[in-house]
Amino acid sequence: MDRLFVAVELPAEVKGGLGGIQDSLRKSSARLTLVDPAIIHITLKFIGDTPESATGQIAEVLGKVEGVPFPLQVKGIGGNNSRQPRVIWAHVDDGGRCGLLHTQIEDLLAPLGIRREDRAFRPHATVARVKEFHPDLLECIRPFRDRDLGGGMVRGFTLKKSVLTPRGPLYQDVKEVLF
Repeated sequence: MDRLFVAVELPAEVKGGLGGIQDSLRKSSARLTLVDPAIIHITLKFIGDTPESATGQIAEVLGKVEGVPFPLQVKGIGGNNSRQPRVIWAHVDDGGRCGLLHTQIEDLLAPLGIRREDRAFRPHATVARVKEFHPDLLECIRPFRDRDLGGGMVRGFTLKKSVLTPRGPLYQDVKEVLF
């Protein structure tokens, strides 16, 4: 089985800035799992465990996604819940363009039997997962709520395979789709 997802890569400067913010999050008494800054990305679609025999067909279908390059800005750190977050993420401002890609991807993958996401799509880059919340985490996040972390042009997306290891996931590019 292949564990697949579709992602937009972030510029190296943005990843570096997120790594710096993680240094501050480490000061919290919350128990966190920090995402390696080198692999932080925006997930357009989590496909999940997929038979290896279907990976090629998924890659082929994703090649039909239509798009044009667009600017993306990463600004501010927050979470999935303002009082007791389980995920800490960076907010993404893209004028709704990642959402349009998400919708196309969902529409193209549904005929292959890949289930649509139930939750509304919200572009973000996961910085940490909260394993055990502590109130001081909110104070560690506060200085970064409106921090401009940079951005760049999105010129495509990548179908990735995730291999879970005890030291964290390893990602392999399966197919890059450029606009």
